[in-house]
Amino acid sequence: MNQGYPRLLGDIGGTNVRWAWQEAADDGLQDVSVQPCAASASLQDSAMHYLAAHGRRSPRWAAMGVATTVSGDDVRFTNNSWQFSILGFQRALALERCVVINDFTALALSLPVLKPQELRPIGAGSAVAGSTIALLGPGTGLGVSGLVPDVAGRFNALAGEGGHVTLAATDDLQATLLGILRKKFPHVSAERVLSGAGLVNLYEAICVLHGCPSRDLQPADVTDGAVAGNDDQCVLAVKYFTQFLGNVAGNLALTLGSQGGVYIGGGIVPRLGATFDDILFRQYFEDKGRYRAMLSAMPVWVITASTPALLGASRALDTLP
Repeated sequence: MNQGYPRLLGDIGGTNVRWAWQEAADDGLQDVSVQPCAASASLQDSAMHYLAAHGRRSPRWAAMGVATTVSGDDVRFTNNSWQFSILGFQRALALERCVVINDFTALALSLPVLKPQELRPIGAGSAVAGSTIALLGPGTGLGVSGLVPDVAGRFNALAGEGGHVTLAATDDLQATLLGILRKKFPHVSAERVLSGAGLVNLYEAICVLHGCPSRDLQPADVTDGAVAGNDDQCVLAVKYFTQFLGNVAGNLALTLGSQGGVYIGGGIVPRLGATFDDILFRQYFEDKGRYRAMLSAMPVWVITASTPALLGASRALDTLP
């Protein structure tokens, strides 16, 4: 299928909304725009403003990755106040077709077309061609997906909410931190630690553990404090973030048997840069007892591309019913 142009493509997270235009099948993304979700009253308002700002006519088709579960016509976001009807959005923009999928399903669909320069390897390992691929990414929330090959060798993207699995500790100190967090949250999911808000949660738990007062920090403050190295609690928050991320990524890799590799998306790990300890991550990623050798052979990449989920949204229009 190679039709349905021009296309409006969206990647709607808990904090920001990204839009792009694709004029024809052989064209790249045009007029890529990033705006805070809070700048618009609704998804429809944001889309209409984008089209007007760039002088674009009504698109024929549209596809969006959204940071929430998509299980029917009514879509409600997990980490912002927006909600919308897919059919209502389609009618408002006079679209012939509108596809709405989870944002990490969209990101997963982009993986086969990412270029080597848009990926940063963490450690060694070699991908087995045609094998299952795992994807997770801490950002405003924790997205989880993957690609599973069918008998014809085509990849199918998973749609789920793996970011909300129960987080487990691998040592006594991690267990103590989770115990502190359980006094605040009845259920300490992976997202409660592996997200922007999760970094703040870790920072505050470390302050409790050390018996020192915590400051009113935002996620960017924690990462900045860790990158600068001038706040011991922020440095430790990133250290334990890295440990937990390695553990959760290893669990996902085992669950999916992802010998095609593991990809890390989201905005946090790229922002940390050299402060992200690759060796520490691999230690906790591979520490799976009798399956250490299997995980040691698996490659892991950090996605450094700027708007990959928009590419995945376009591919969804060509591959999904």
